[in-house]
Amino acid sequence: MALNPDSPLGKLMATLPQTGQVTWIGVRPARDVAMLEVDAVQVTTGIGLVGDRYKGGSGKRGVTLIQAEHLPVIAALAGHATIAPATLRRNLVVSGIPLIALKGRRFRIGEVELEGTDPCDPCSRMEDALGAGGYNAMRGHGGLCARILRGGVLRIGDTVQAL
Repeated sequence: MALNPDSPLGKLMATLPQTGQVTWIGVRPARDVAMLEVDAVQVTTGIGLVGDRYKGGSGKRGVTLIQAEHLPVIAALAGHATIAPATLRRNLVVSGIPLIALKGRRFRIGEVELEGTDPCDPCSRMEDALGAGGYNAMRGHGGLCARILRGGVLRIGDTVQAL
């Protein structure tokens, strides 16, 4: 059942004055290969991030994002002091805006327009990457998957804004 946008809850969910910022970008060149950290990446509609192994497909997972504010939480739950963003294998780390509030919404990062599709659930590889309990440490903190609506270049420091 769809939420009535005129209901009190619908109005609350539509209010998102915060903007965020991209703090890290990475691409996965191949399965089981370390992510490459980059300062900028070309994003192509219907294809994905140039250099990322997940390009193409259904498009619902064209870009994966994770909340910078959740990295210390995941680290603590997994028993680590810190976690490098590449360990979690998401394309973008974003700070300052609640990513889950972008689910089902259009948003812009720099010149790229995206639509939040689904929470980005952890995969079983998190047990290897983070140790025993790593999968559960990520649950609820895995970030957001997004469909690419308009391509362009994403850069570290780009503003993230709901449309």
